[in-house]
Amino acid sequence: MGRRVLLIVTGGIAAYKVLELIRRGAERGLRFRCVLTRAAQEFVTPLAVASLAGEKVYSDLFSLTDEAEMGHIRLSREADLVVVAPATADMLAKMAGGLADDLASTLLLATDKPVLVAPAMNPCMWQHPATQRNVERLRGDGIRFVGPEEGDMACGETGPGRMAEPEAILAAIESLLGPGPLAGLRALVTSGPTHEPIDPVRYIANRSSGRQGHAIARALAEAGAAVTLVSGPVALPDPPGVRTVRVTTAREMLEACEAALPVDVAVCAAAVCDWRPERPAEDKLKKREGKGPPLLELTENPDILRRLAVRGEHRPRLVIGFAAETGSLLEHAREKRRRKGCDWILANDVGAGSAVFGGTRNRVLLLRDGEEPESWPEMDKQELARRLVAEIARAFGREPA
Repeated sequence: MGRRVLLIVTGGIAAYKVLELIRRGAERGLRFRCVLTRAAQEFVTPLAVASLAGEKVYSDLFSLTDEAEMGHIRLSREADLVVVAPATADMLAKMAGGLADDLASTLLLATDKPVLVAPAMNPCMWQHPATQRNVERLRGDGIRFVGPEEGDMACGETGPGRMAEPEAILAAIESLLGPGPLAGLRALVTSGPTHEPIDPVRYIANRSSGRQGHAIARALAEAGAAVTLVSGPVALPDPPGVRTVRVTTAREMLEACEAALPVDVAVCAAAVCDWRPERPAEDKLKKREGKGPPLLELTENPDILRRLAVRGEHRPRLVIGFAAETGSLLEHAREKRRRKGCDWILANDVGAGSAVFGGTRNRVLLLRDGEEPESWPEMDKQELARRLVAEIARAFGREPA
C-alpha cells in the first residue's frame, strides 16, 4: 500500500496545481485523500480531484455519514502526512490561532501527524507583519513549509507568494515521509555575493541574488543531506532544514567553509569577489574638490573553490563549482575546471540580457571529467537545483526516487 497523504486544498487560484500534484504523486506511489474547503471548490471541482485521487473528496464537517464515525478524527489519524496546498493567509491565521470552524481547520487541529504547508497569496499579504507572525508561530509549532516562491502572480503583481511547483512539494513530501537518497551525507553550499569594504559605508560587490545557491541547499536538504549553507549578504530567507552561516567577505566565507569540513559534497555557487581593497579606510572617504577620486589598491581574495578542491585532508568527495561567464562559455568553463581542480563545473552566461543574476531562471552547461559537456535547457532555478541534486545522488550510487 502506498504512503497516505491527507491533502487539504484551500481557496486560491493556485488550487489548479493540486491536480498535477495528485497525478504526479500517484506515479510515485503516494495515495491522496483530499479535503476541499468551500472556497477551494470555486477553483477546482470535487469531481476532478476525486477522479485523479481515486477516492471520495471531503468538504463538510457536519456530514452525518462521516461524523457518525467521528470522520474528522479518522481522517486525521489514517494519513501519514497532512499537506495544505495552497495554504491561504486565512488558513495560516486559523492554524496559528488554533481555530476549528470547518472540516479543514478541524482536521489540522486534530491531527497527530506531520503537517506541510505550501503558502500561496499576494506578495503584500505574504509580507504583511500579521502573516509573518503567524508563519513564525507555525514554524515554532513544528509546521513545515515549502515555498512560497517569487514570480508573477495571477493578480498581475510580482514578488514572493507564488505556491511552490508540484515537483517541489513532492520533494518535500518525500523528504518528510522517509529518508531521501542523500540521507547520511553531508553537504556544503556557498551562495550569494561577497561584500568587500572600501570604507565603512562603501563596498565592492556583484549582482548575485543567491537564489541559485539557496535553491541548491534546499534541494540537498530535501534529498536527506545534512546541509551547511554559507551565504553572503542576500535578501532571501534561510532554506528550511538547512544550517545557515551568514558572512560578508570572501575571507569570512572561506573561514566558514573550512569550519564546516569534513563534508561529502561541496557546491560553490557563490559569486565571490576576486579582489578586495588592501587597506579599507576606517572613516568614510570624502569627495575632494579638484583632486579626483581616491586611488584604491586591490589585492586578491582567497580562491574558495580551489582551496576546497585541492586540499588533501578533508577534501570533499565531490566538489562542484559554477562559472559565470559573459562569452566563450565552453572554453572558459573548461579552463576554469582545470585551473580550480574541481570535479564538476556548471557554466552559465551572465552577459547583458541573460537576466541570470537576480532572476528566477537559469541555463547551464555541465562539465564533468571524461564526459562530453551536457547542455541543460533554461529552467527555474529551483528545478535546476533538483536536477543537480539528482545527478549528485547518481554520482554517489544513490538513485533518486
